[in-house]
Amino acid sequence: MEFGATPVHFGPPNAANSVQSPKSSSSPAQTTGLFSAVVIVAALGYFVDIYDLILFSIVRVKSLADLGVTAPDQVTSQGLFLINMQMGGMLLGGILWGILGDRRGRLSVLFGSILLYSLANIANGFVQTIDQYAWLRLIAGVGLAGELGAGITLVSESLPKEKRGYGTMIVATVGVSGALLAYWVGEKLGWRNAYFVGGGLGLALLLLRVSVMESGMFQQVQAQSEVKRGDFFSLFTYGPRLSRYVRCLLIGVPLWFVIGILITLAPEFGRALGLTGEVTAGLAVFWSYFGLVFGDFASGALSQVWHSRNRALKFFLGFCAAMVGVYLYGIKGSTPNTYYMVCFGLGVSVGFWALFVTVAAEQFGTNLRATVATTAPNFARGSVLLLVPLFQFFSGPAAQPRLGLVNGAALLGALSLLVAFWAVSTLPESYGKDLDYVEE
Repeated sequence: MEFGATPVHFGPPNAANSVQSPKSSSSPAQTTGLFSAVVIVAALGYFVDIYDLILFSIVRVKSLADLGVTAPDQVTSQGLFLINMQMGGMLLGGILWGILGDRRGRLSVLFGSILLYSLANIANGFVQTIDQYAWLRLIAGVGLAGELGAGITLVSESLPKEKRGYGTMIVATVGVSGALLAYWVGEKLGWRNAYFVGGGLGLALLLLRVSVMESGMFQQVQAQSEVKRGDFFSLFTYGPRLSRYVRCLLIGVPLWFVIGILITLAPEFGRALGLTGEVTAGLAVFWSYFGLVFGDFASGALSQVWHSRNRALKFFLGFCAAMVGVYLYGIKGSTPNTYYMVCFGLGVSVGFWALFVTVAAEQFGTNLRATVATTAPNFARGSVLLLVPLFQFFSGPAAQPRLGLVNGAALLGALSLLVAFWAVSTLPESYGKDLDYVEE
C-alpha cells in the first residue's frame, strides 16, 4: 500500500448549515492507494452483503412454496411481510452499527456485522416455518445493516479527497455484482443451499479483514477524550444538522422504490402489464443489478469528472424517472425479454447507491461520520416499511382497486423521486471536501 500524509484541516470547506470545530492532532491522518487492501476488502464485503441482502427477492416464490405458501395472494403478502422483517432489522442495525462505528471504530463494525449476518443466513437454510423465516430475516437484517456504511466511511477517510469518488465507485461496482452470483446460486443450487453459500462467503471474508488497518482520522479523534463520538441523538438536537441528515436519507428512497416494489413484485407487474409470458423475480433482480453495476460505475465516474456529487445525482434521478415511466407505461403487451431489458435500464438509472452513501459520509464530521453513513442507507432501505403500505393503499386490493397496480406505483414513484430531487438540490456540494474535522 502506498501512503502519504494529509494535513490536519482547521475549518472545513462547504460547511454550510453546521456547527463544526477543527480537530487538532500531533500526527496527521494518513491516506492510502486506490487499490489498497482497504478498498479491496470493502468491495468484497459489499459483494457478500448484496448477495445476502437481495437473495430473498430471488428465492421468495420457491422458498415460500417449499414452506407451504402457494396461493398467489399469500405469496405476495407473506413475501412483503418477510421483506418488512428484514428491513426492520436493518433499521435497528443501522443505528446500532453506526454508533459502534464512531465509538469503537470502523473495523469493529466490519467484523461484527458480517459475522452476525453470515450466521443468520446459514440458519436461514434450515427454516421450517414462516415465523422462523421471519425472525431470521430480521436478525440477518441487523447484520447486513453495518457493512456498506462502515466500508464507505473507511474508504472515504483512507483515500485522498481527490480519489474518494473513484474508491467508492470500485466498492459499489464490485459489490452490486454480488446479486448476479446470488441469482446463479439460487437457480442452480436451490434456495436453502443459496443461504448456506452466502453465510460461508461471509465467514471466509473475515479472514481477509485481518490485513485492513483502522482509519487514521478515527484514531486521531479517538485519542481526544473531549470529543463526543457516535452520539446518534445529536443529529436531532440542532435544526440545520437534522435538516442535512434528513435530506441525505431522502436521496436513497427512489432506489428502494424500484428494487422493493417494481423489481421484487416482478411477477405481479408482468401480469398487470399483460406481458406475453411469465416473468420471474429472480431474473428481474439479476438484470436490474446487472444494470446497477454499470450505473454505480458511471455515477461515481461522473461525479469525479464533473467535480460535483450533486450534479451526478440529479442526472441519475432524472434518468430514473424516465425509466420508471417506460417500465409502467411503455411495455404493455411486450415480451418477457423486453421486460428484462427495461429492468436492466432501471438498474442503471438507480446506480447511485454508493454515491448517495458517499455524499452522506462527506456531509458530517469524523465523530459522526460512521453513524450517518451507516444509518442513512439503512433508513433509506427501511423506507420500504413505509413504501409498501403506501403502495398497497394507492393500488388498493385486487377486488376493489383504487388506482390499480400500475397507477399506484406511478404515484408512489413520482413522490419518492420528487423528494429526492429536492433533497439533492438543497444539500451543500461535497466533492473535494476535507473530511478531517469534527462536529460539536
